[in-house]
Amino acid sequence: MIIDDQIYDVIIVGTGAGGGTLAQKLAPTGKKILILERGDFMPLEEQNRSNVDIFKRERYHAPEQWYDRAGEPFSPQMNYAVGGNTKIYGAVLQRFRERDFEAVQHQNGISPEWCVKYADFEPYYTEAEALYKVHGQAVNDPTEPPHSADYPFPAIAQEPQIESIVEAIAQQNLHPSALPLGLTRQEDDPTNDSEVSGIAPALTHPNVTLKTGAKVVQLHTNPSGRAVKGVEAEVGGQPFLFLGEIVVLACGAINTAALLLRSKNDVYPNGLANSSGLVGQNLMKSLITVVVQLSNQSNSGSFQKTVSVNDFYWGDADFPYPMGHIQSAGGLLTDIIFAEAPPMFSVLARFLPGFGLKQLATRSIGWWAQTEDLPNPKNQVRVEGSKIIVDYTANNREAHDRLIYRWTDVLKTVEKTLPGFQQIIHPKGESPLQVLANQCGTCRFGEDPATSVLDPNCRAHDVENLYVVDSSFFPSNASTSPALTIIANALRVGDRLIEQL
Repeated sequence: MIIDDQIYDVIIVGTGAGGGTLAQKLAPTGKKILILERGDFMPLEEQNRSNVDIFKRERYHAPEQWYDRAGEPFSPQMNYAVGGNTKIYGAVLQRFRERDFEAVQHQNGISPEWCVKYADFEPYYTEAEALYKVHGQAVNDPTEPPHSADYPFPAIAQEPQIESIVEAIAQQNLHPSALPLGLTRQEDDPTNDSEVSGIAPALTHPNVTLKTGAKVVQLHTNPSGRAVKGVEAEVGGQPFLFLGEIVVLACGAINTAALLLRSKNDVYPNGLANSSGLVGQNLMKSLITVVVQLSNQSNSGSFQKTVSVNDFYWGDADFPYPMGHIQSAGGLLTDIIFAEAPPMFSVLARFLPGFGLKQLATRSIGWWAQTEDLPNPKNQVRVEGSKIIVDYTANNREAHDRLIYRWTDVLKTVEKTLPGFQQIIHPKGESPLQVLANQCGTCRFGEDPATSVLDPNCRAHDVENLYVVDSSFFPSNASTSPALTIIANALRVGDRLIEQL
């Protein structure tokens, strides 16, 4: 093994929403920072571009296999590159609602309380929105939490066809509102991400080093197990050991849990920082379904998603439990999750026979229905040798089904109001396991070391210099996108680390 001759103040593993943001936050301290990224810089043409080629299966899958509970392999929807999954995300940067931080009764269980509240996150949400140049408008949404400052940029204008639909939705005593988006304002590559807002500015500081193609395989502790002393990684086929005073994991909820489980030793025979036995447990990923309006009027197929509807977020008159969030899908040629749901286009093809993918996309308006799933210890990440096993069964399904059918009723009323819309369709069944959108929860934070892996500052209870800043720390999964909360938390943890440094 090659031992790097440097000792770093901070080693950050991963460059996505958490790791990239934290690097930017810590870079001005002058401390020696090493960033390890498994992937490389992603060519622009491979990013979330307006091109029908995105519909190809496997385009955005990691070059590895994971396994389900039955031992069947699958290719996970993951992106290993500088910027992580933010290189292919939809740039929706939405705050969690105030009640998302409290214990909330659902039909099938309780979404647990967070040890840190919305008021604690609010200044970091504001900082995150400025950093990622969020375009939005905090009005009209009945669930929108209080903001201490306006969005830094105005909301994106609606496409004419979308504007007419929004007006028809509002006539049903609903409250469509602007969907907050992180954008660079550059026409050639508008989506903001953690490379643009995190890694790139961090690398302008001479004290920051980025190593790409560095797959971290194990963490090594001192004899007492109270501190990580070395980070082992494979670089160019060679094993390297990097030494650091503080180690921060930002690999994504599944990979972070797998790394901790693989780093077991005599002190931690069940996995590093796992005295609670909770590392890898309580995996959550949102329940997501696309609902499509077919139209005899064509559109460009490449416009931004701009609309959010949260009137059913906490339920409705017929269902007193949370149902979830609705957002427009934007032009379907830009929505990469269709690459993960080819059955949707099989359905579309039955209604528009003879049409190619591009024609189908330009004759459709898409909406995403998103519901939180609930933490369940049986939904977990396990490792067996070199294998990562994702043992997951969706829950809270009735709430999601009610959201889909409630939204379908809304669109049917729109169909009666506006000419040109023919039908509303959606696929049956849950999204496949490899669609890992909004994965979270595998290293939950909390006050009690017996019931949580991390403390309220996202430091491992068991290991004094180990932190986690990806979505692993979530004790519950809201119905909105987790990206802004991951970014805000990285900024919050960054302040604690600056105090420590």
